[in-house]
Amino acid sequence: MSARPAKHSLTLRGHRTSVSLEAEFWHGFRELAAAREMGLNELAVEIDESREGDIGLASAIRLAVLRHYQQRG
Repeated sequence: MSARPAKHSLTLRGHRTSVSLEAEFWHGFRELAAAREMGLNELAVEIDESREGDIGLASAIRLAVLRHYQQRG
């Protein structure tokens, strides 16, 4: 696993935001978006809208990627 998260910008509903994820999670996030035939920004909005409580967007993305790989079995 990569040692340091990499920061990338996303646009959510017209607003720019930065998300820091490890390289493996960026790869998984891109794979999940491709599997769902969505762009990264579109998927990020969906994840953002479905996250619960005070969980951060980066954590919500990591969990979505984890669920994607678990469901692939």
